[in-house]
Amino acid sequence: MAAYILRRLVSTIAVMAMVGIFVFLLLRLAPGDPAAIIAGERATPQVLAAIRQQLGLNEPLLVQFVHWALSILGGDFGSSLFSGRPVLELISLRLEPTISISILTIILSVTTGVSFGILAAWRAGGLVDRILTAFATLGFSVPVFVVGFFLIYLFAIGAHWLPVQGYVPIENGLGPWFVHLILPTLALGLPYIAFIARVTRASMLEVLSEDYMRTAAAKGASSYAMLFHHALKNAGVPILTVIGLSFAYLISGVVITETVFNLPGIGRLVVDALNSRDYPIIQGVLILVSGVYVLINLLVDLSYTLVDPRIRY
Repeated sequence: MAAYILRRLVSTIAVMAMVGIFVFLLLRLAPGDPAAIIAGERATPQVLAAIRQQLGLNEPLLVQFVHWALSILGGDFGSSLFSGRPVLELISLRLEPTISISILTIILSVTTGVSFGILAAWRAGGLVDRILTAFATLGFSVPVFVVGFFLIYLFAIGAHWLPVQGYVPIENGLGPWFVHLILPTLALGLPYIAFIARVTRASMLEVLSEDYMRTAAAKGASSYAMLFHHALKNAGVPILTVIGLSFAYLISGVVITETVFNLPGIGRLVVDALNSRDYPIIQGVLILVSGVYVLINLLVDLSYTLVDPRIRY
């Protein structure tokens, strides 16, 4: 068990090192002069020289990478090229909306998707299975922004039940905070519910067709025991895998969702940074998001040992 954890930790460190190299080279190896890309075509030589000095572009590439990596490891992600404020400070100001919608989306997706998948597998071939399969296909096919605009038109503009856009911090009240996140969570969570439900259904059907499941049924095991005690646990590895993969899609979906619903989160920060070519912010967000994603996948890999003890060996 300890050896398995150690191998996973070493691979995680290697992945983050490669991510760091890619993020560093993203600006340095882009076509053209990075300083000219940042400053624009009409920048004066003095402005270009100041940007090169600020980013350390006058030094050799290896020296630049060492300085940049040491700064990142020390918690210094640099400063915005336009506002001059530290990148970590700008990111911290946008964390709450992104974390809020991400947590609510994951809770909704996992609970609803796994439940739908189990129900579809239990009623395989029946009306419930066909309805849930059609829902899963539709939910996974429709883009997030289309679902978002549809929900806004239906529940905000048409019925006036929910706010159209905006965000209320949680310290201003749990009720207003939750109400403003209902539509974004539904829009962002629909494809993940469909994704998890389809994988859960397929995994459950595969397990339910095994000989030991027929033996358990012949011994008089209840439907609840067969589904949750035997089948779900043995189908857990693919389900955990797809939950981990959902975080990769969630990262891109948050950017679109925050734009549609005007949420002041990390996604909006990235969009604004891309529009203004504020590369330190883009690099900082990429490093932090990649770190969170790699950490979540590490936790998912380690959780496999709880579902399937054979993985420990």
